[in-house]
Order: sequence, then structure tokens, then C-alpha cells
Amino acid sequence: MHELDRRSMLKVVAALSLGPYSALADEKESSLHFVEAGTDRTGQPHKAARANSHVDFKVLTHETNGALFIMENRNMVRGGPPRHIHYEQEEWFYFVEGSDEVLMEVGETKLRLKPGDSVLAPRNVPHVWAYLGQQPGRMLFAFTPAARIESFFEETSKPDAKVNDPSRFERHGMKLVGPPLLGS
Repeated sequence: MHELDRRSMLKVVAALSLGPYSALADEKESSLHFVEAGTDRTGQPHKAARANSHVDFKVLTHETNGALFIMENRNMVRGGPPRHIHYEQEEWFYFVEGSDEVLMEVGETKLRLKPGDSVLAPRNVPHVWAYLGQQPGRMLFAFTPAARIESFFEETSKPDAKVNDPSRFERHGMKLVGPPLLGS
């Protein structure tokens, strides 16, 4: 089953790379959405759970008819989220750059990502990651199908958000199942 999900993810990414010829687009010209480096597709700033870490939405859920949501975490600081499960989507991680590695656990598998490495975490499998660098890093995240994940990041980027609220995770098709790595 997970092999089929990986193929679906690859098909979505391949279709999106075709720009105005994408099979996911309603209209050829309106499917092209350019997003400059360091900016968010919505034009609104989004913050990650930790101060000074920005989350930029690059491909919005509605632009792919719910098939995909992509975001970039820039100025990423040491640490990461608590261990959690996505019930509704696969999550793809691509470590773009940083002064160290990203420590990651997907199920029972432990990984150390270096810049340029990526991994796909299947739905229903617990996972957690932590950036180890002392200098800011950068990662891309893709979720397919997008489900309710975009609204999760909208909510958690608000100044008064309780980021590790179990009920927020549950409302968005996820579950907290353990602490973050590194005690972050």
C-alpha cells in the first residue's frame, strides 16, 4: 500500500512541475504561481513553533485540488516537533541546507539527513525530526494529499497558539505520540 502512495506523490510532483500543462490545473494560465525566495504564497508571514523560524507556504492546498501542500521552513533553529502520526497524508522531507544534520526517526528507523537528503514518511507511521545545527537551516516539506494540514500550520503560526496542543493535532487528522527529540 505504501508503494502506491509513493507513486501517487511522485505523480503529483511531476504533474506540478509541468506548470501550465499540469493535469491538476483548472485553467492552463492560472496554474502558474511564481513564489519568490523568502516569501509566502499567501503574502502573509507564517511562523514555525520556535521564534525567528519562518514557514513559507509555497504550494497551497486549493491550487492542487487538495492533492498537495508544500512549505519551506527557513531560518530553522535547533530542535523540532514532538513525535506524531499523520492519519491523512504522507509527509516528504527535503533537507536543503544547514550547519549540521537533521536527526529523524520514522517508525523504528533512525536517520541522519545531510543537505540534499530526503525521506518520505508514510501515513499512520509515527515520526519525529530535529535539526542539530547551531546556524539557521532550511527544509522543504510536502504533504499528500493535503487534507487539513495547511490549516494546521495557519493556526500554529498565530502568536497565541499552543503549538503542542493534542486537540489541535486531532482536529487536523494527526496525533501526538511522544516528545520531541533533543528535549526541544
